[in-house]
Amino acid sequence: MADKPLNSRLHAIFHQVSRLVMALVVLACSALLAGSRTPTELELVLAAGELNILSRNGSTTYYEGKSGLAGFEYTLGKAFADRLGVKLVINEEEKLADILNKVNDPQYNFGASALTITAERSEQVMFSEPYMDVSQQVLYRRGESRPKTPVDLIGKKILVIANSSHAEHLRSLKKRFPTLSWEEAEEVEMIDLVAMIDNGTIDHTIVDSNAFTVSRNLFPKAQVAFDIAGSQKLAWAFQKQKDMSLYKAAQEFILESKENGKIQEFTDQYYSLADDMNKGGALVFAHRIESRLPKWQEILKENAEEFDLDWQLIAAISYQESHWNARARSPTGVRGLMMLTLTTAKEMGVTNRLDPEQSIHGGAKYFRKIYDRIPKDILEPDRAWLALAAYNVGYGHLEDARKITQGHGGDPDKWDDVKTHLPKLAKRAYYRKTKHGYARGWEPVSYVQNIRSYYNVLAWHEQMNMRQLAAADKAATDSANYNGGDEQLKTTQTSTMENHTDGQTTSL
Repeated sequence: MADKPLNSRLHAIFHQVSRLVMALVVLACSALLAGSRTPTELELVLAAGELNILSRNGSTTYYEGKSGLAGFEYTLGKAFADRLGVKLVINEEEKLADILNKVNDPQYNFGASALTITAERSEQVMFSEPYMDVSQQVLYRRGESRPKTPVDLIGKKILVIANSSHAEHLRSLKKRFPTLSWEEAEEVEMIDLVAMIDNGTIDHTIVDSNAFTVSRNLFPKAQVAFDIAGSQKLAWAFQKQKDMSLYKAAQEFILESKENGKIQEFTDQYYSLADDMNKGGALVFAHRIESRLPKWQEILKENAEEFDLDWQLIAAISYQESHWNARARSPTGVRGLMMLTLTTAKEMGVTNRLDPEQSIHGGAKYFRKIYDRIPKDILEPDRAWLALAAYNVGYGHLEDARKITQGHGGDPDKWDDVKTHLPKLAKRAYYRKTKHGYARGWEPVSYVQNIRSYYNVLAWHEQMNMRQLAAADKAATDSANYNGGDEQLKTTQTSTMENHTDGQTTSL
């Protein structure tokens, strides 16, 4: 993230002081009510109205989405905070070592940063019930020699995250293979390491399987060589202490969330490979233009006219979002033809996201709002493509990408330049310096490309329809002229025959 401004530091200090004051109030009240009994950590959290967790901005933890904060750790942590009836506060730390060290600071409640349970860490902190199993995977670059065992890693250029469970595992392996060597870096995310494998910067790395799942489509040359460690468990890290009140509440929450399917729901939301919204093949799309689009075409045109937009562009957006399925629903809970979030729907005045008319109206209105935020001196079609990217990833992230583009000598007003740099929002070296932090920057690039493709097909289809209608009109006109000629010929022939007959009669 960008360097924290003075206001942010003051805000953090204010929260710490407020929490301390609240704690003192609770202590005072407790003293009155229960003699000298010290309030439990859970009571302090409830009294303060805040759950303070330590985390690291990134793809497997938390990041700013287009409708607010997102990410597996954020979603799971917020569900726990909601259960307690308090606000979730994320305290960002850049280094894993700092997260583990600060867990023992009383002002923080626990660490939530895709932390693997290891023997070394268990001496320092107390881990919760694990919420996910992952494997540690050795990566290599496709086309290069594939390693099969740790022995094959000797003499290779290996880079891992400093103080990570991967580094810990390598230290363990070094006892068996003394010549094994590697480098560690603090300011990298696992997705950065996958990118380095893809571009050949390093020979090998070790990442968790969930992180590879998130990034493998973006970096196709990065391949899994083998699992260097069996199943590894991810959990929250708590301070080792006698007061187990908050820890026990977290244990109950995680166990219950496993049983009721919530954790699986969150896993599917962030790590599922199935993405039906991106599978519209040309033949399927062509079929749906005939079978589904006619139901919504007039509504699309009416709303496009209301907001001064191209109806085919709105149609292309709605197809990308829902495949023109009015009852569509994604794992993230967005619904309807335009797949609006609850927040966006409320902002746009939509009371029923499954109502096709409300959904299209809300989606068109929201796109127009974003479109109007794009600087007016940016010319078409770049303005539309940039607006689409912001519609997908969020306006703040788009602005971050435009600044990165400009910093690299590109034109921040040209989509072709900006789309080259949007994926950098997923790389720690870049997003830690931006205002809005991590984003899945490759997604808006695919999103805009898909919509452009759908838009072009729709425009082509409309032209074909117009040509067919014109051809049909011409055929009808020609036919009418032809039939009119026949009638004139028949009239002439009849008249001639009558005249001829009359002549014959007269002659007789």
